[in-house]
Amino acid sequence: MRRPRLADALLLLALAAATTTTAAAATAAKAPAATPPPPPNVTAEMAKGGCKAFADLVAASPDAASTYQSAVEGGMTVFCPSDDAVKAFLPKYKNLTADGKAELLLFHAVPVHYSLGGLKSNNGPMNTLATDGAAKNYNFTLQNQGDVVTIKTAASAGGAPARVKSTALDKDDLAIYVIDAVVQPVELFKPAPAPAPAPAPAPAADAPKVAGKAARRPAPSVADAPGPDADDSAPVDQKKDAKKSAAAARAPCVRWWLAAALATVAGASVLA
Repeated sequence: MRRPRLADALLLLALAAATTTTAAAATAAKAPAATPPPPPNVTAEMAKGGCKAFADLVAASPDAASTYQSAVEGGMTVFCPSDDAVKAFLPKYKNLTADGKAELLLFHAVPVHYSLGGLKSNNGPMNTLATDGAAKNYNFTLQNQGDVVTIKTAASAGGAPARVKSTALDKDDLAIYVIDAVVQPVELFKPAPAPAPAPAPAPAADAPKVAGKAARRPAPSVADAPGPDADDSAPVDQKKDAKKSAAAARAPCVRWWLAAALATVAGASVLA
């Protein structure tokens, strides 16, 4: 009688084990698969990193906001201007159309994740979220010298590039870097004029020859003023000749007078 009881016990144990295994398998089948964590909120991360003004502009543009958030899943690098840079640029931003505003905002993100070390090893043009497919538009030039990374276009304000100031976030597939100026695409803004060449130094001024007009010409010689009756007087030689002529003219008259006087005396003597 003990053997049947033992067999029954073993059978019960086997049935219990099978039931437990089936229940566990059913429970495991019903449990949902683990889901990956959601991508980070781009605008929130920009605001925390010191780009709240730029994040607010992105959030206010439906096209820019949706493109930013969807690009995070494939990897993205954002160059967000600081609050001071956005404040200085707002007058120009307000003059753009809605499409222009969205393109400017998308122009500040690259659809590739770059660590800071990756940025420092790159030089040359880069496509942005505003680039239209394979078209060579809405590109900027990335340059680096040592630890300084800059972004420049032909329309950069004053010809100066925007400089990477700090790293706001570099995690998983998203990197956010704070820059010190808004990058202006040539598709929306005119190229900056070339700086004017420095003026040549002025030649040294010649020393003035003589001050005043009268001093530049020699003063005319002035003859001594004539004395009284100077016009009627003759030269000395002419005076001497005139005296001789007058004396010669008076000499016959004197002789004639003496002869007349002698004749008179002689006549008187005869009468007497």
